[in-house]
Amino acid sequence: MRNILVIEDSPLVLKILEHLFRQETDLEPIFCASLAEAEVMLETSAALFFAAIVDLHLPDAPDGESVDLVMRYHLPCIVLSGSYNEQRRDELLMKGVVDYVLKESQHSYEYAFRLLHRLESNSQVKILIAEDSDATRHYIRHVLTPHRFQLLDARDGDETLRILQEQPDIDLLVVDHSMPGLSGFELVKLLRQKLERHELIIIGLSADAKGSLSAMFIKHGADDFLRKPFCPEELNCRVISTLERRDLMRALKQAAQYDALTGLNNRRAFYEQGLKQLQQAQRSNQPLSVAMLDLDFFKRINDEHGHASGDSALVVFARALAEAFPDALLGRLGGEEFALLSPLEDATLAAALDRLRECCATLHYAAGAPPLSFSAGVYQGEPEDLETLLHQADLRLYQAKRQGRGLSIWRTAD
Repeated sequence: MRNILVIEDSPLVLKILEHLFRQETDLEPIFCASLAEAEVMLETSAALFFAAIVDLHLPDAPDGESVDLVMRYHLPCIVLSGSYNEQRRDELLMKGVVDYVLKESQHSYEYAFRLLHRLESNSQVKILIAEDSDATRHYIRHVLTPHRFQLLDARDGDETLRILQEQPDIDLLVVDHSMPGLSGFELVKLLRQKLERHELIIIGLSADAKGSLSAMFIKHGADDFLRKPFCPEELNCRVISTLERRDLMRALKQAAQYDALTGLNNRRAFYEQGLKQLQQAQRSNQPLSVAMLDLDFFKRINDEHGHASGDSALVVFARALAEAFPDALLGRLGGEEFALLSPLEDATLAAALDRLRECCATLHYAAGAPPLSFSAGVYQGEPEDLETLLHQADLRLYQAKRQGRGLSIWRTAD
């Protein structure tokens, strides 16, 4: 739970904010209607707050004194204002506020909440600022610091490349076009084409007035481009929007690759990754083992204890399966059917499945439900395609079911 200090005196704005906070189970607002109330609150409890939403103009703080108060306690500060003043906006952003939000519509307040959530995730985001100008580099760092990013610096192209190779978890690169050593443009081409750093977000910078430069940057792999000089708000918007696009693409990829209930690979992803592992095994002349698994009497669980119990059984089993086989390729192929691909020998894999079955019998997944059990078929061989592996394992799975379930049937290929 994150405590958010809200300094606001407008009944209408407070009503809107209260409504939005009720939808946020992980955010707890503490409301103050004046500068005086906020002073007492921060003096006694500043360490309890994660961030603040602050009205720029209060009856006892008409000139932004409430913002100065929050900044003294080093709290991330989102400023709300009923009027727009460009000079005042730039002053506040350079002072270190997170953003300056106009009280225009419901969308404005929703944007403020997006900023709160980004502050939480930003602490895990690494940004490398590659810029040979000390003044520009310090300016960028100053603008991005209130957003709680992890910030790194590089002064030329070669240093930038070295840091990126040493720290592959860097999320975003802000890179100037003209730098000593590798230029920003050459660096983008190298990162995208030879090093295949496709996940890295790249924002190009240049003071060059040529419109073609931004097009060249983006055509060769940059995600966005900023022409110097730029205002703090523009930099913030470009960085946040590219991160949000990245997060959206990751969410779409997650939805396309993973089973929503269990978190295991779905059928499509299992087949795609399984084919890659199979090709690698064929190149190294190594056999693979595959197992097909099916929860026993799953329909009875759903019918007698409800579908929520069935879902719980699937989740509990998937978690136990992942813990038992951390290095194997796992997937939920549909319903109560799971698959496993491993370099283990079939006898070793079958023995590990028997140990998993003993563990599953002790797991609780729903009140009054029967012990969790599964049947499995295991096959090891060197077929030309993944379908043959899965088919052979499936035949053994049905043999296990015919023999009473709760078994692992295996046989080494001739």
